Amino acid sequence: MDFEGVIHSNPIKKESWRTVLTLAYQSLGVVYGDLSTSPLYVYKSTFAEDIQHSETNEEIYGVLSFVFWTLTLVPLLKYVFIVLRADDNGEGGTFALYSLLCRHARIMTVPNCQLADEELSEYTKDGIVSAHKGIGSSLKSTLEKHRVLQGVLLVLALIGTCMVIGDGVLTPALSVFSAVSGLELSMSKEHHQYVEVPVACIILVFLFALQHYGTHRVGFLFAPVVITWLLCISAIGVYNIFHWNRNVYQALSPYYMYKFLKKTQRGGWMSLGGILLCITGSEAMFADLGHFSQLSIKIAFTFVVYPSLILAYMGQAAYLSKHHIIESDYRIGFYVSVPEKIRWPVLAIAILAAVVGSQAIITGTFSIIKQCSALGCFPRVKIIHTSSKMHGQIYIPDINWTLMLLCLAVTIGFRDTKRMGNASGLAVITVMLVTTCLMSLVMVLCWHKSVFLAICFIFFFGSIEALYFSASLIKFLEGAWVPIALSFIFLIVMYVWHYGTLKKYEFDVQNKVSINWLLSLGHSLGIVRVRGIGLIQTELVSGIPAIFSHFVTNLPAFHQILVFLCIKSVPMPHVRPEERFLVGRVGPKEHRLYRCIARYGYRDIHKDDLEFEKDLVRSIAEFIRSERPESNVGQEDSEKDEKMTVVGTSSSNLEGIRMCEDDPDFSELVGTSELREIRSPERLRKRVRFVMPESPQIDIDAQEELQELMEAREAGMAFIMGHSYVRAKRGSSLIKKVVINFGYDFLRRNSRGPAYAFSIPHASTLEVASTMHCSG
Repeated sequence: MDFEGVIHSNPIKKESWRTVLTLAYQSLGVVYGDLSTSPLYVYKSTFAEDIQHSETNEEIYGVLSFVFWTLTLVPLLKYVFIVLRADDNGEGGTFALYSLLCRHARIMTVPNCQLADEELSEYTKDGIVSAHKGIGSSLKSTLEKHRVLQGVLLVLALIGTCMVIGDGVLTPALSVFSAVSGLELSMSKEHHQYVEVPVACIILVFLFALQHYGTHRVGFLFAPVVITWLLCISAIGVYNIFHWNRNVYQALSPYYMYKFLKKTQRGGWMSLGGILLCITGSEAMFADLGHFSQLSIKIAFTFVVYPSLILAYMGQAAYLSKHHIIESDYRIGFYVSVPEKIRWPVLAIAILAAVVGSQAIITGTFSIIKQCSALGCFPRVKIIHTSSKMHGQIYIPDINWTLMLLCLAVTIGFRDTKRMGNASGLAVITVMLVTTCLMSLVMVLCWHKSVFLAICFIFFFGSIEALYFSASLIKFLEGAWVPIALSFIFLIVMYVWHYGTLKKYEFDVQNKVSINWLLSLGHSLGIVRVRGIGLIQTELVSGIPAIFSHFVTNLPAFHQILVFLCIKSVPMPHVRPEERFLVGRVGPKEHRLYRCIARYGYRDIHKDDLEFEKDLVRSIAEFIRSERPESNVGQEDSEKDEKMTVVGTSSSNLEGIRMCEDDPDFSELVGTSELREIRSPERLRKRVRFVMPESPQIDIDAQEELQELMEAREAGMAFIMGHSYVRAKRGSSLIKKVVINFGYDFLRRNSRGPAYAFSIPHASTLEVASTMHCSG
């Protein structure tokens, strides 16, 4: 799972050992909260009903052997040594793998991608533009040509993403319920559920209710809590090993796995769904890569988490090996192996650790939904940044309360660890299977390794995960149906939204206005130009949107400065501030029409409206200052000749033009030898001034254009946005009519509009409704 906000998303590449160890310490509270609490429910779920106790220790040793080798092969070998290397410019997770593959295979994830995006510095990292050879080249060209294969790849990534969201529902319920299950030791068996369920529900409600405050105030406690828990379970494990069975280390031999399956047969195979829970949370090592370095995550797992978990599982097995006859109920689980004198302190620490692990998963769910929304695969939602200092710490109210209700429904509906474990296990192993499939493609397309190596990877790890997947899927009626149902619902929502967004963009492209029509309007565009800046929001990256023709033909006046603004996401995690804007001119210079494309990565934070407006105006001013006379466009008949200039934000471009609004200290800059000031008329209440380098000199036309831009900025901005009602064309199939007319239209009506999603002030917004008939 992912947890944003504890560490800046771009850690130092050349880290000192002090930095690495600090990151490793902090990663314990963020990455490993879920994985470290797995001893609470693994044995309890494994021995629930599928395996009956006997007079020998073969079943206990067999389970321990499975746990040891599963932890060794999947989290340690697969993730630590292989998957962590497949980062997308420092970011990890299912969508990072998908984004990486799309850039290497040149698959357009969002409809308004353009060739200029491939010139971004982060886009072309890691040899993306290098030549492919052999089968890798054939695979790349096959993916580029066949839309069906691209759709399969998208659905595969969405399935993994939906299972992560489903795990965000199941894991908090399972962790918290397992933590409070220690209460069963202090009361009769028939009454403990009447206490456990209410206590678990209270903790879950408290956990979700605190989300809108963010975790920056208490985040410093996460690592100490997890470290205390790991030390606690490892110390208890060592005590149980030496006190009950010092020979339990023999169970680490893989021979006991064979004996276990041979003796238990079908029951042993079905019990693998419980053993699988020992690696719950392993995906977090890859998903949280953007907040920590590879080395810090490897050190934390290899030297702290892994040995602590092994000792904890060995200690539980040592205790059970001496009490499987005395104790008549295997389902007591973790707390029965804890010495009675320290059970209550351990119970308190376990609840805190479960809350920390659940917090990371909930925040990770927020993060992955933000990624999906940025890449056009999820309806727009309200995103709140809970901390102004810590990067990426977000809160999504709609998703938070939905997760809380689903968590409470799972807890109240199941009331036992077994069915919760079955549900969580299927979600976890499905995500791992998707990661394995995508990793095999990364090896061929991105790392340029041999297909044989990729086949060996998917065969080895895929076989292990397929075995666990089959054991989880067989328990469909015993809880495993929950992640399937949740994922199916989210998958339908995501795919319908993606399909509708694609069709809507195709309609916009087909109905855009030609340059010839614009030129025929003359200098004034056929209307009165009033003071101010009009921002016409559009998803088009070229051409004139149809909404502009509606304004021109129906309104008697328009703003003196018109900007066709496109705010879009690109299939990469971050866009550097110095490459944020693409600015160009639409039509002749005297029309004062500009196109501005603001590009964001799927993990970038959108600035508030005031900062964005300043950056937007300054980028246009910088474009005017640096524009070459021969680059004036609009005289040709095609939008392909439209030249765009890369302009950074004000914070990233210290040598270019600067803009100041109502700054009393600004006058100190005037009169210096390197700066020249252009002032707007003093009669205006709001003062806007541009300061630019003395060299290079700009011509009189550019100065007049800058003067007009300042006057328009002082007069104010207005956002013009289209409000579309999408309908399928006549003759479309029934399925497409249902998807467009009902599915996509319902999601569009109940999601946040672009004005809300991009923090556009509502008082300055004008929306115009139109009906679009999209082709099936």
